Amino acid sequence: MSSLNIIVAVAEGRRLYAALEAAMASAALGRPARVFLQGEAAALLRDPVSFAGDAARRAAGQPELAWMVEEAIAMEVGLFVCQSGMALVGVAATELVPHVKAAGLVSFMADIGPGDRMVVY
Repeated sequence: MSSLNIIVAVAEGRRLYAALEAAMASAALGRPARVFLQGEAAALLRDPVSFAGDAARRAAGQPELAWMVEEAIAMEVGLFVCQSGMALVGVAATELVPHVKAAGLVSFMADIGPGDRMVVY
């Protein structure tokens, strides 16, 4: 079965939120999904997770980013953070949300098969 592989290349909470929505939709359809946070985006999965748009989302009856991350993990969406990005933003592996894995872009892309999909946010 083809998988959905998403790269979040910009450190914006709204991009991660959108990437998680897409990954969770894929997982809900029974298709594997993985999300890789590249460069400065690595800081978005520092525990505790939050972003400036959380208040507006709560007011609109939508979940906060932290809930989206927790739910994605529960749905077995793979979450990966760029090791170089972690060094760039000064985040240690022990500061990441549990179940998030540090990885390199090459290793992330090596697991993308010929029939898989890749999206960049």
